[in-house]
Amino acid sequence: MLSVAILAGGRSERMGRDKALMPFLGHPLIVRIIERLQSLTDDLFVMTDRPADYAFLGIPIHSDLEPGRGTLGGLYSSLMRARNPFVAIAACDMPFASPALFEHERDLMMAGGADVVIPSTADGLEPLHAVYRRATCLPVLQAEMEAGGRKVIAWLPRVKTQILSPDATAGYDPQGLAFWNLNTPEDFRKAEEKARVEGSV
Repeated sequence: MLSVAILAGGRSERMGRDKALMPFLGHPLIVRIIERLQSLTDDLFVMTDRPADYAFLGIPIHSDLEPGRGTLGGLYSSLMRARNPFVAIAACDMPFASPALFEHERDLMMAGGADVVIPSTADGLEPLHAVYRRATCLPVLQAEMEAGGRKVIAWLPRVKTQILSPDATAGYDPQGLAFWNLNTPEDFRKAEEKARVEGSV
């Protein structure tokens, strides 16, 4: 029922290199994310505009259908490529992405009929730790792409969107780490330290 797409198309400008391929506890960061999420699905893949860079992963690697369209283009391409009716979207720089939270989002979608189940924080929505209903989201995303849109959440009012409050996600992410994305070498250092201390977090 669930596909998982890991978006790895960012420019990593603040890092100065592709952060998905930077070492995290001795392995490329994206390997950690794959290992955390692979039990959720029989359809896990990477969506990128640099497929050759990720060929070593040994899982399906798909090219963006419209390169240069940012995160919105990656989301659209992921839903086009996915084989299952529900699609979890994860960022390549979130070392604590939560399989339990993704499962909860999927279950809410199945039970309540939402088209998108998306967490929120004090900083806003988290579209790269959300689940999307492929059949209903794709036509709206396609229209957004054709209209030249670039904002990844601008189209959400046009579908049935269930927003999860921080309180609603806390039970599945008790340490508040799931949405932590790494943008600097210092972020990497702190996240590695946290992962070592917490073990299997």
